[in-house]
Amino acid sequence: MTRSYYAPPGGHPPQTQLLTDRAVFKTAYAVIPKGTLRDITASVLPHWQETRLWVLARPMTGFAETFSQYVMEVAPGGGSDRPEADAGAQAALFVVEGAVTVTLDGTAHALGQGGYAWLPPGAAWTLRNQGDVPARFHWIRKRYVPAEGIPVPAAVFTSDAEVTPSVMPDTNGAWATTRFVDPADLGHDMHVTIVTFQPGGVIPFLETHVMEHGLYVLEGKAVYRLNDDWVEVEAGDFMWLRAFCPQACYAGGPGPFRYLLYKDVNRHAALGTPWT
Repeated sequence: MTRSYYAPPGGHPPQTQLLTDRAVFKTAYAVIPKGTLRDITASVLPHWQETRLWVLARPMTGFAETFSQYVMEVAPGGGSDRPEADAGAQAALFVVEGAVTVTLDGTAHALGQGGYAWLPPGAAWTLRNQGDVPARFHWIRKRYVPAEGIPVPAAVFTSDAEVTPSVMPDTNGAWATTRFVDPADLGHDMHVTIVTFQPGGVIPFLETHVMEHGLYVLEGKAVYRLNDDWVEVEAGDFMWLRAFCPQACYAGGPGPFRYLLYKDVNRHAALGTPWT
């Protein structure tokens, strides 16, 4: 099945456009709609060539503190031989448009549209766009938290098309999750998945739990419950949730509603500095 994934084109709105939009930042969640990903809000990074990015999430004290998430745009011939400045950071990459080549320890891995990679902390990797069109991909970064006696997992290279979604029980196929790594592998302290709802599918209760979330809508539309608000979201929108923010959704159709989901998992809650 051929999938489509929303990729921000940048640009700039005309002077005739109304200022009204759906962007909101609250104490428990934020919604960053696709219309805010414009040329004026793009950033650049050291040691990246012919590349710009939109920062969707970054650690913020008192909000979500575990991860950052970027939408990267790499022009033909662009990329980096020094992509990551933090030796303790792991990376998840998901390509929404074009293709990139990720080279890890001298071995090249081609990631086309829908391609996914997980790169362990300290990995010697590079990334290049060797194609003729811009490549756009998500880059999720998290400081890896080791667990005593559990090895750091090996790198993962796969794709949306290669993974069979796991259907949520008792949903008649209306709710499924594409899991790029084994959820029972405790070496991983974050999960990046794709959640799919068929038209009319729902999260039928207010999920309220410890994980921080980043949800980028790849396809479709829905009405999403965030804390005590219902918000409309569509392909290209990003939802950023702090821990314990209540959440639920109704998928609006006419096609599937799909989003790229980050959450932190499999580790003790960090405690404060012990008394002496």
